Amino acid sequence: MKVILTRHTSVAVAPGTCYGWTDVPVRDTFEAEAGVTRARLEGERFDAVFSSPLTRARLLAGYCGYPDAIVDERLKEMNMGQWEMQPFDSIIDDNLQRWYDDYVHVAPTGGESFEMFYRRVASFLDELKEKEYSTAGIFAHGGVLMCAGIYAGLYPPEESFNHQAGYGESLTIEI
Repeated sequence: MKVILTRHTSVAVAPGTCYGWTDVPVRDTFEAEAGVTRARLEGERFDAVFSSPLTRARLLAGYCGYPDAIVDERLKEMNMGQWEMQPFDSIIDDNLQRWYDDYVHVAPTGGESFEMFYRRVASFLDELKEKEYSTAGIFAHGGVLMCAGIYAGLYPPEESFNHQAGYGESLTIEI
């Protein structure tokens, strides 16, 4: 099955701010950015379309013609716990350096490790590949796209942050 995962457009959050599960607003450039994404997806025929429940993903799905995308909690971004909405440079937590050193296994305080996040996204993809779809679309987040790349064997977890998709960009995998 062909799966096209699309990252949401840019958000109205200061650069360097830690956000994941927070339902942050999109930037005022949403329509222009979403128009580029919609044009790039034009011609794709999806048997099913899924979305993260967070507004930034659902808005893009709707703008691209899928207002009734199936919402799945497993497609949320990584849970950053107590660090949510704090500038990374302002986080005072002994755990921060441990996370920087081993983000795959160490969780942000009160959040989930990348390994936990990956298992969540992989459970969605495991379920999806059992369906009889030819092509599925997913509107989600940068971290979800990284997990999908790992799932598809494109790169190992330790290299995932080197493969961050830009806002409004897509990743196509086969599962």
